Amino acid sequence: MEKLSLDQFKAGLIMTIAGALLLFLFNWLIGKNELFLLLNEDLGKGADYLFIFFTFLGDGIWWIAILILFILFRRNFLPLLLFSFAFSEIFIESFKYFLLPTEPRPISAIADTKLIHTVAGVELHTIASFPSGHTTQAFIFFLLGCLMLKKKWILAVGFLYALLVGYSRIYLAQHFPRDVAGGMLFASISVLLALLIFHRWFENKKALQ
Repeated sequence: MEKLSLDQFKAGLIMTIAGALLLFLFNWLIGKNELFLLLNEDLGKGADYLFIFFTFLGDGIWWIAILILFILFRRNFLPLLLFSFAFSEIFIESFKYFLLPTEPRPISAIADTKLIHTVAGVELHTIASFPSGHTTQAFIFFLLGCLMLKKKWILAVGFLYALLVGYSRIYLAQHFPRDVAGGMLFASISVLLALLIFHRWFENKKALQ
């Protein structure tokens, strides 16, 4: 069986966790609403279209595409993908619909909505703010890419992709920066737990052969 790129994964994991902690720190120092408004600044029509596109790249539908790729090219590692998905869904659904179901999103939490940059055609959600599901999924894809692809470019390109998906959620006024940070942490925990379970499952399977 082809080996996983564990060193590359560790680097991606450190980058992701460090980025999340920095966002949490700035959120604490600057303030939840203030940091959001700082990052939500209108960057023009081109940026509006760009970040609509990057939000699309974090949609749940991409799990289907990733699943097909694993079935075709990385079937032995399919449990790793499925466990990552399962853990991420547990975290996201638990917080959004059980622990913090009424947590307000920016459009509800900020009294003066004129301060918020919104993009025409983007439906704004009002509650279930924490964490950002799009960000969680994007960083899971990034971390799985670090594990699967023995290419040095994945660290820079993959991390940039995931960051842009996360930032798009702020730019489109769907989430606070702390929601993005939460998504980064939950992605890290999900893939790490999936990897630990996969290794135990694989080692047990190999011992029985």
